[in-house]
Amino acid sequence: MEYFVLFITAVLVNNVVFSQFLGICPFLGVSKKLSTAVGMGAAVAFVLTLATLVTFAIQKLILDPFSIGYMQNIAFILVIASLVQMLELILKKVSPALFEALGVFLPLITTNCVILGVAILVIQKDYNLAQALVYAISTAIGYALAISIFAVIREQLDKTSVPAPFKGTPIALIVAGILSLAFMGFTGLV
Repeated sequence: MEYFVLFITAVLVNNVVFSQFLGICPFLGVSKKLSTAVGMGAAVAFVLTLATLVTFAIQKLILDPFSIGYMQNIAFILVIASLVQMLELILKKVSPALFEALGVFLPLITTNCVILGVAILVIQKDYNLAQALVYAISTAIGYALAISIFAVIREQLDKTSVPAPFKGTPIALIVAGILSLAFMGFTGLV
């Protein structure tokens, strides 16, 4: 039951985009079409899960035992950037089709604050490995859900008549605010 509550909380109640405001840049920039939003969501899910596992291990096996926790941010940033680069090289050799499918999303993930934010939150909340894994996967699903819903709405907005002052970014920000309010409705769920 604990893991189910953690899952629902990360996906709906404390959605990383709408309540923690992480990953807003790719949320706004890559969500003009559903296909790109789904691609970004899948890429974030894959890298987020891997990065959380690796940074969790580094924290517990290196930073904590040697009392160098103050190096956490620098270590995590280097690990995430290195992980994305290694993943890019491996995918290019092993699965060119998957590499092409992820395309521009892998480099974008290097600077996505969702990855670093979740890695740090896992340590701050003192999760064990299983909880960290559930939280990472749940957060990735929540991010993918948020960006996909937003992309569908933006695609529909392109087909409607929007007043000139609200076209483009202004209406996108208004919709993001309304979606954030809608996700606040899940607060009493858990």
